[in-house]
Amino acid sequence: MRRINPRSVVGRLAIVLIFSLASLACKLLVYPEPADRAGRVLFQDDFSDTSSGWNRVTAASGETDYQDGVYRIFVNAPNVDVWSKLGLNFDDVRVEVDAFKVGGDRDNRFGVICRAIDENSFYTFIISSDGYYGIGMIHDDQYQLLGMDALQPTDAIHLGSALNHIRADCIGDTLTLYINGVQAAQVHDASFPTGDVGLIAGTYDVPGTDIRFDNFIVYQP
Repeated sequence: MRRINPRSVVGRLAIVLIFSLASLACKLLVYPEPADRAGRVLFQDDFSDTSSGWNRVTAASGETDYQDGVYRIFVNAPNVDVWSKLGLNFDDVRVEVDAFKVGGDRDNRFGVICRAIDENSFYTFIISSDGYYGIGMIHDDQYQLLGMDALQPTDAIHLGSALNHIRADCIGDTLTLYINGVQAAQVHDASFPTGDVGLIAGTYDVPGTDIRFDNFIVYQP
């Protein structure tokens, strides 16, 4: 769990508490498979099995657990990110998940992780409930957005508590974020060639971000 300078290009990370958490998601909508989807499934989880490997943690600053067939990340402190990883290792992957907000401010962030080489180094693909997105990197207590100076607005995001389908392609040095089937961003970075995958959610000034995740799938592209 880390404190991040909200929506900045480069923010210094101060350790608040190393606390890996994970989220619940919703089963309200089914999105069609993209036409370019290919490759075998490396891992998938609809969170109906509470022994599938995600963290189940409760602390003053947040909580992660399975709940009613989805997975939850609750962040109860300001300017904090909470994440959960599977403990696996992949190289090229396509990671997809459905996610929506059930509590907290629209000024939030949530999404997926890929190429996590340890607790403090990985790529993030995030959106917010008020319509912003970005691809970033956490490395050695530093957070920076890749290819942009600040999170960018897009009409592709379903605002408020609506469900969004998030897809992150980590293929070679190319990182691509899709939101509800629309390509939102693509950047190049070769810092992490392999690593773990996971989920992330965070707050800015207002605590209480409560995100649910469902239909988490990792493909070999």
